[in-house]
This record gives sequence, structure tokens and C-alpha cells, in this order.
Amino acid sequence: MSKEIKYNSVKDLPTMVVSTGSMLINKTGGWRSVRPIINYEKCTSCMICWKFCPEICISAEEKPVIDLDYCKGCGICAEECPKGAIDLVPEGK
Repeated sequence: MSKEIKYNSVKDLPTMVVSTGSMLINKTGGWRSVRPIINYEKCTSCMICWKFCPEICISAEEKPVIDLDYCKGCGICAEECPKGAIDLVPEGK
């Protein structure tokens, strides 16, 4: 298993790709200011959110589940959701 690398902020990240999928090693959830919330009443499990997530933090199970430990809150999942089933809410609310 890969060793977790500790970064205090996004400014500490290297300016080049060190390894692919490295965000599965490093918990980056503490960096975000908003977090995605899935409204399962609107969700059709099309998995477009999973396909577009750059951090691979959405599971491709029966229904999508976001692992907030690894989500940076970029909002791509919410932007791409065709049903508007993902809302971005301020962190801490």
C-alpha cells in the first residue's frame, strides 16, 4: 500500500503529476469550502457524477456515494448531473 503524504495546503502540492490517482492516498477533504450532497429522490443512478469526478471519490455502487475524506469540493459532479441531484453546500452547515 502506498504511504500517505501530508500536505498542509494546496500550495504544498507539487506542480507536476507525481503519480496517477494520488488523491486516493492523500485525504484532501479538509481543503474544500463546499461539499456535495446527493438528493437521492432526484438521483437516477446514471453515474455521470462518478464518470466526471477527477478525484475518484464517488463509488460506482447501486447508488453513488461520495467519500468526503477525498472530495475537494470542485463541484464538477454537481455541474454535470443531468437531474440536478447534487447540491453544493457550504462546509460546516
